[in-house]
Amino acid sequence: MDKALAAGRVVRVRRGVYGLPTEGAALGLALQHNAFVTCLSAAPAYQLWTLEKACVVHLSPGHKKTVPGTVTHGRILHPVHPWLPVAGLADVLIHALRCLPELEALVMVQCAAQRGDVTVEFLRRKLPGNRNARARAVLDYVIPRADSVLEVLANYHFRRAGLHVRRHVELQGVGEVDFLIEDCLVVETDGASHLEAKQVKKDRVRNNATVVGGRLCLRFGYAEVVHHPEQMVAQVLAVLERSRRGSFSVR
Repeated sequence: MDKALAAGRVVRVRRGVYGLPTEGAALGLALQHNAFVTCLSAAPAYQLWTLEKACVVHLSPGHKKTVPGTVTHGRILHPVHPWLPVAGLADVLIHALRCLPELEALVMVQCAAQRGDVTVEFLRRKLPGNRNARARAVLDYVIPRADSVLEVLANYHFRRAGLHVRRHVELQGVGEVDFLIEDCLVVETDGASHLEAKQVKKDRVRNNATVVGGRLCLRFGYAEVVHHPEQMVAQVLAVLERSRRGSFSVR
C-alpha cells in the first residue's frame, strides 16, 4: 500500500480509507461535509459505465445546507456503500435518472441491471408520479444484454427512430450480429478492439458472409455512435429506403 500511495496509484481519504486518484477529491469532499458521493460521481465506486467523467462533484449532504461548487441531491433512502462515503447503488441510480441527460443515466442503469445488481422494476417502483415521468422513460431503453456502451446507445437511437430492432441475432454463416434492423440490414458497432489487425480480418470475413447470405451490412464506430448518432440513423434509414426501392437488386 505504501508503494501504491507513493506512486500515486491510490490516495488516502482518511485513516483506514483509500481510493483511486479520480475518486479522492470527491470522497474527501464528502467526508469533509458529512455527505455521500452520488450520481455520476459515484459511478467509479460501482464500476458503472459512463459517457463522461463528472466535471462537478455530486453529493447528497443529508441536510439542507448545500456544499458550494457541487451538485446537491436529495436524501439517502437506501443502504450506503459498506466502507466508502458513497451512496448505495440504488440511490446513485435514482439520483442519476433524475439528474443526468437520459443517455448518461441510461448507460449507468444498463450496466448495473445487466450485472444483476438492480432490476428495472425496482427502480420504476422507486420513481412514482408525474415528476418522475422522464426518469421512468429512460428505463424503457434498458435491454437484457449489451456488450458495450455503443450497443446501448445505438439501440436507443434506432428505437427512437421507430425502427424494428432485433439484437444479438445469430445468422447462418456469419455468427452473432449486434443488430438486425427491419429483418434485412445488419448493423455492427465497433469498439476499439475492432481496430486490431486480427479483428479487422475477422470482420471482413463476416461482412462478406452477411452479403452472401442476402443481407446488407453497416458498421459504425465510437465517433458515429456517441458523437454523431443522427448521421448513423440517417445512413440506416437511407439504406432501408434504397432497399425498399430495389436499388440493391442484381441487374
